[in-house]
Amino acid sequence: QNAKEAAIVNDLKVYGVDNIKQVIDYFDKGETLEQTIINTREEFYKNLDFPEFDFADVKGQESIKRCMEIAAAGGHNIILIGPPGSGKTMLAKRLPSILPPMTLHEALETTKIHSVVGRVKDHTGLMAQRPFRSPHHTISNVALVGGGSYPQPGEISLSHNGVLFLDELPEFKREVLEVMRQPLEDREVTISRAKFTVTYPSSFMLVASMNPSPGGYFNDPDAPVTSSPAEMQRYLSKISGPLLDRIDIHIEVTPVPFEKLSDNRKGESSVDIRKRVTAARELQTKRFEALENVHYNAQMNTKQIREYCKLDEGSLELLKSAMERLNLSARAYDRILKVSRTIADLEGSEDVTGAHISEAIQYRSLDREGWLG
Repeated sequence: QNAKEAAIVNDLKVYGVDNIKQVIDYFDKGETLEQTIINTREEFYKNLDFPEFDFADVKGQESIKRCMEIAAAGGHNIILIGPPGSGKTMLAKRLPSILPPMTLHEALETTKIHSVVGRVKDHTGLMAQRPFRSPHHTISNVALVGGGSYPQPGEISLSHNGVLFLDELPEFKREVLEVMRQPLEDREVTISRAKFTVTYPSSFMLVASMNPSPGGYFNDPDAPVTSSPAEMQRYLSKISGPLLDRIDIHIEVTPVPFEKLSDNRKGESSVDIRKRVTAARELQTKRFEALENVHYNAQMNTKQIREYCKLDEGSLELLKSAMERLNLSARAYDRILKVSRTIADLEGSEDVTGAHISEAIQYRSLDREGWLG
């Protein structure tokens, strides 16, 4: 059943068998086996179908769609904050539909990781769709980051080149979220055992969602407050500041008004959004072509941010004012600049302007007073 997976490796003769008897008969009796031959490039394009979920099916939520487009264009991690039923999960599931199609190299890399744990779907041989992983909040450290006696990849590596969706983020154990911090930064995870060490790639987009409070309706003028300050603190304290600092975009999701729900008109399709995202990614690919480990804006380090996100005096003053008013960390400062660079790329602008900075600042909801203190 794994013959097609093995056959995507060039210059390798592959013969698939169902049992050990077939192998013995091949050597002892000269029984013939059918060679599995795969045209890797043909297999790749055959499986490059468009994702099943489409943003055209989402009613309203134009500002959230805008955020998702920015996140996809720059590879930025994003957290959606809103009450139950506001559409957080529906929006997250559609993110892969606007990401640029996988390259053949990415498809091969992704297939190798999933093959280790026997999760190549339908034994197609090659995964050409970006992964979307959504583990339950009861997941263990090992299942999330990988491990075991013979270290296997966890969810963060199975999400490589795709999306990891953590629904109801504060419901995850804090220690589970903490072990994810370093792989988020390094984009790889190293698992050490007594006799050997294994490193798996983990370059994924993190999409998280959360209710604004244990009761789900904090900051909602139409719903009663059901959570005490102490309960709120316990709920939000599960998400550490350093983890939030690694999430570039925080955005509030509000329920869709009835008028928009009952509107039969389709929204903008994922195909159209993906075109803009892909164009922005192409600008980034050209910008970073001389850099080995940077392919899109979210991967920039501090030195690269200073080089590619230069601000004029007015924009710098605007950002300084926001930093002081919101008491933002140095890491949050870098996140705002990265997102601003992506907004500029979506507009085809070489310069990052005050308008780009202003929009990026809006996407730091959890930094505002009244959320995390």
